[in-house]
Amino acid sequence: MLMPSIFGENLFDDFFDFDYPFVSYRNEASGLMKTDIKDTDHGYEITMNMPGVKKEDVKAELKDGYLTINAVTNSNQEEKDENGRYIRRERYSGSCSRSFYVGDNVTENDIKAKFEDGTLKMLIPKKEEQPAVENKKYIAIEG
Repeated sequence: MLMPSIFGENLFDDFFDFDYPFVSYRNEASGLMKTDIKDTDHGYEITMNMPGVKKEDVKAELKDGYLTINAVTNSNQEEKDENGRYIRRERYSGSCSRSFYVGDNVTENDIKAKFEDGTLKMLIPKKEEQPAVENKKYIAIEG
């Protein structure tokens, strides 16, 4: 449902936006997979933010010229009072993916990837399209 721009992403954001005694409520996935793509002489540098995501929860796949990055995140935040009763208990679980067309000539061995401090950096070389070789087929002419 579309809401007027005076509201945040969620109608209830404004109601839960106070500091004490609760931590302000915000969507855990905000900022997830924001991507910068830089065009260099040798290729493309992709920098993707993945806050709160572990390296083992990130998968990159190359299929039919498309590079697809998948991320899964799970978080569990619990706060208890001195008697062990819950004051607040929030859980978030989700997944997201992004796809980029990199060309049919790029292979998974060409792509270099590094995940560090919640940031995925990938180097994708530029490969020129190879012109298709014309196979000339001759028709036999009788006579």
